Amino acid sequence: MPTAIEFNNISKQYRLGLVSTKTLGADLNRWWTMTVRHKEDPYLKIGSVNDRSSAADSEFVWALRDIDFKVEQGDVVGIIGKNGAGKSTLLKLLSKVTAPTTGTIKARGRIGSLLEVGTGFHPEMTGRENIYLNGAIMGMTKHEITSKLDEIVDFSGCERYLDTPVKRYSSGMTVRLGFAVAAHLDPEILVVDEVLAVGDAEFQKKAIGKMQDVSRGEGRTVLFVSHNMDSVRNLCNHGVVLKNGMVDFIGDTDDAVDYYLQSKAIEPCKYAEIAPQHHVQKMSDPGHRKFEFVDVRILNNPLDVATDEPIELELTVKRNNPKADACQFTVIIHELSGKRIATFISPIQQMDLGKDVFKVHLTLKDHCLAQRTYDLQLDLGLKDYAHGSINYDGIRDFMTFKVGTLSRKGQLHYGAWDSSYGFILNNNSLSATVE
Repeated sequence: MPTAIEFNNISKQYRLGLVSTKTLGADLNRWWTMTVRHKEDPYLKIGSVNDRSSAADSEFVWALRDIDFKVEQGDVVGIIGKNGAGKSTLLKLLSKVTAPTTGTIKARGRIGSLLEVGTGFHPEMTGRENIYLNGAIMGMTKHEITSKLDEIVDFSGCERYLDTPVKRYSSGMTVRLGFAVAAHLDPEILVVDEVLAVGDAEFQKKAIGKMQDVSRGEGRTVLFVSHNMDSVRNLCNHGVVLKNGMVDFIGDTDDAVDYYLQSKAIEPCKYAEIAPQHHVQKMSDPGHRKFEFVDVRILNNPLDVATDEPIELELTVKRNNPKADACQFTVIIHELSGKRIATFISPIQQMDLGKDVFKVHLTLKDHCLAQRTYDLQLDLGLKDYAHGSINYDGIRDFMTFKVGTLSRKGQLHYGAWDSSYGFILNNNSLSATVE
């Protein structure tokens, strides 16, 4: 496939706190050198790494540094990374909102961009007028825009407000119309930042379906920035992970998402004393916490649990109400992106009224979890489905573990398990009868 976008050693530097060089002569010299002669900024200095969590040691910062990769025509590329990694800056450079400090970008075809709510919209103009304005900016004729108008309006769901000034639109309506314009006015390259998170669930599903049609059915190129890893997995066929303004990983979508999630994971550990911020008390129990977690220990090797190995936990539980005599334990397993994978609930446990602190041994058999890293969540309460559940305590985001070995006993025969198959390995549930 031909190349649609080339980023050649792209870097972008910003000056913290100040915009000018402090003198009129230097500002004019910079303008002449960069704008007229098309040379590098003569006042460019070595800046610090773009790490938003650390104090600045320089008045200059590299928002992007040495970005160098290609995007083939028809590819859907997910740009992922933490806040401040440089994702939006990269898309602004591609959309020519701002210019790179060094390097060049080559893009073949018209670019439709949706970088933030209201991008390219004039608030005093109506929705209809803004559709024609955006189309004209992209180089389309009035006849071409008119031929697409009904599709755009129908997709956006804003027909009733089409002749109302955009300044009276809600943020969700603005995003709906903005995306409809960007996706329907025949851009060869569609650039979409995190703005889809503003829309409702129905519109997000609709927008992702449209981007799939644009890329697969019409062979157009899409660059998609999102913190929703499920959307990235469903839509994109390649992923680029940015870290501190630099490319940290390039590869297939699943590999890129797994790499990103692993890099931000809590380090797996065997023992966790429950800090106050980890406790969650549900309002279903109007009184105080009858039981609470004190600490948790995983008895397996948290770095290498096997798919056919029971997960064993040792909990320390404290009774706060001397009359409380029973509870249940719930183990909830999440993927690192936050998606719930499985929930396991124990039978009701009778607690000895003569003790205030208990050691509880939980054994989770036949979990069949595929090889990857997971978050562990625990709940403590009573599950009464007739009268409603009571939750005494819960702990979140305190421990991770890694399923790293396919079989400890050598009895599983799954062949090469692909991560796209899912999270649960189960070779014995499906039966077939041939007659």
